[in-house]
Amino acid sequence: MKHGLRKVASCSRWVSHPALLGLCSLAVLTASAVSAAADAASSPSSTVKYWGSFADTSGSSPAQTTPFPVYLPGPVKQIGTSNSAVYALLTDGSVYAWGRGADGQLGNGGTSDSVDTAVKVDFPPGVKIASIPDDVDPYNEGLAIDTDGNVWGWGTNPFGDALCLGTQAPQLVPVKLPLTDVTDVAGAAGHATYLSHGHAVACGANLFGELGDGTNTASSTPVAVKLPAGAKVTRLVAAWTNSGALLADGSYYNWGYNVQGQLGQGTTGGSSNVPLKVTLPGRVREVFQGGSLPGNGQTLALLDRGDLYAWGDGSNYQLGTGTTDNQPSPVRVPLPAGLRFTKIATSGATSYGITRGGDVYAWGYNLVGQVGNGTQTDAPAPVYIVGGARDISGTNFDVAISLRQGCARDAGHPHRTAAPRGAQATDASADTAATQLAPLVNPRAVISNDRLQ
Repeated sequence: MKHGLRKVASCSRWVSHPALLGLCSLAVLTASAVSAAADAASSPSSTVKYWGSFADTSGSSPAQTTPFPVYLPGPVKQIGTSNSAVYALLTDGSVYAWGRGADGQLGNGGTSDSVDTAVKVDFPPGVKIASIPDDVDPYNEGLAIDTDGNVWGWGTNPFGDALCLGTQAPQLVPVKLPLTDVTDVAGAAGHATYLSHGHAVACGANLFGELGDGTNTASSTPVAVKLPAGAKVTRLVAAWTNSGALLADGSYYNWGYNVQGQLGQGTTGGSSNVPLKVTLPGRVREVFQGGSLPGNGQTLALLDRGDLYAWGDGSNYQLGTGTTDNQPSPVRVPLPAGLRFTKIATSGATSYGITRGGDVYAWGYNLVGQVGNGTQTDAPAPVYIVGGARDISGTNFDVAISLRQGCARDAGHPHRTAAPRGAQATDASADTAATQLAPLVNPRAVISNDRLQ
């Protein structure tokens, strides 16, 4: 039985669902299934919050301009996002999803939306998941790596065979992909890069060289990414038609699209089908790529010493420089005095940071509330959104955070009030502006219509 789980608890008193504020980690489950309730009651439950809008080829969900809580039946290990869904990996190895589901991207065997309630991704019995991409998933698809090093994929993608299956047929539940000993994966649009047996390989669309194999030829079978000989990759990232790899020595390489300076080489225009090293003044500790259209695309890199650098498109303030200028070379983000981040993320054209204390800040594009401050006005500088966060992930127009165990510490702050939306989104109520700007077009069609920006 596929079912969603909800927890409703307050730090001081019980509240009804329409007034969800200041939530603790005690669980109350909806009347879905007695057995599921018993299982969840025996383990700690947790809260994830999301905001913005989910978008796919069939439309988009209404704008959610402040963080909205979704409840899960156990502790969250990892959080990830795609253009149309959020994925949460629990510590017991199960995965839950919510968002749009028309292409099977929720992985529960159906095609219905579940915008505000998590549903369990239907892996075969005995499969336990070890990790999911925290940067981004391919368009309308999900990915997960199990404890045996197998990688699983589900959903359907009209833009490329990112799952290496030789087909773009819908996968309504996870299927095992033809790769082994996989330790990391990241994908976006119609491509994905996998770390298999210690080597980076890629599948899918390759219009701008995003597979990194030295060609611009799409591939349904894994091709080797041409990183330097002996490179030890520790993290893979991706965006619309870009890919990147962080190496064990703290160096960072990226490849693909470069019209706004996404490759950090000091130039704009063109693309690269082989990895290029980005010159930075220190070792990179964490890196995220963003971008969802030909007109955007940026990278945030957090260095070992805590400095934040950014490059690429800045047209919506997403670089954090306080201007809308593009930056084809890395620039240090001038954060307010005393503000330092330990975790970062960036989505279509919005960026995020979490402080050591768990405070979330956001800046950049805000058409459908993806900044999360209750407005739909772009934020030229970091604005405080919510506290108590542990991890964050953002893609296109949506962002999600996992919360630390215990109370969400949301009381008393105007940005921390989230009015629930309808559980099911409809195309008729979809935000039309989000639909117009979502990455719903084939990259090749964009090129043929001369719409590159």
